[in-house]
Amino acid sequence: MEYKAETRAMDISELELVLSWAANEGWNPGLADAAAFHAAGPGGFFLTCVDGDPVAAISVVNHDERNAFLGLYICRPDWRGKGLGMMTWQFAIKHAGARSIGLDGLPDQEENYRASGFIKTGSSLRHEGRVEARESQNVRSAQRGDLDILRALDERANGFPRPAFIAAWLQERVGRRGTRVLLRDGRICGFATWRACQNGTKIGPIVAPDLAAALELVSDIAALRLDGPLIIDVPEANHDLRRELEHNGFSIPFVTARMYRGAAPHSGEALQAIATMELG
Repeated sequence: MEYKAETRAMDISELELVLSWAANEGWNPGLADAAAFHAAGPGGFFLTCVDGDPVAAISVVNHDERNAFLGLYICRPDWRGKGLGMMTWQFAIKHAGARSIGLDGLPDQEENYRASGFIKTGSSLRHEGRVEARESQNVRSAQRGDLDILRALDERANGFPRPAFIAAWLQERVGRRGTRVLLRDGRICGFATWRACQNGTKIGPIVAPDLAAALELVSDIAALRLDGPLIIDVPEANHDLRRELEHNGFSIPFVTARMYRGAAPHSGEALQAIATMELG
């Protein structure tokens, strides 16, 4: 059967559709993810349509002049095995230009990513569970005037700046998304963003100077989000937070391979948990 397929940038309503596909696959996206994702890189979300019908998607968001992140790589089940996913990949990856590209890939796709020049540098481990809910007097909601400080903290933690992403990610949506900042000696030393999902609450990034600070942020968010599991994606190298969460009964439903094509950025010790497996 012949058909006409084309790949192009998608708009935010189409991104909502793609996130519904992700929900059907059990990816459990945030309820307000579309707006934050799209604002982080409006030209970096791509859709393949067959005779005008959306069938496959991917994102390649350029965070700065040297670094991009690939995610949301998905094809409708009824169109798999026809080469449309690879067609979408090849079109979209050009958007990164000469930038290094990171991704969090499922184990069954790791060989495919390696064939495209990606090298594994570690893993991201999803943790699901609960900690004791405890409001902290040292933690408050992020304010508009905090943005420059939080951008700087995120840059040091991740090893490169991603100003558009952080500006979009930290925008509060009442009941669906919020950011808490931790103060020591009157100064902001860390922050964590939570977002409501179909199941539970994802927390990320968590940027904090040490384990105690990370747990203070998580426990404070637990007091705000009393229902459902807390979901935290922890880098493999963060042994302290992993150990503490697992001691508290957190399960690890899956692990992804963190891979890069090009130079991998040097993450700092303050990166306690990543923001999202879709955008890094």
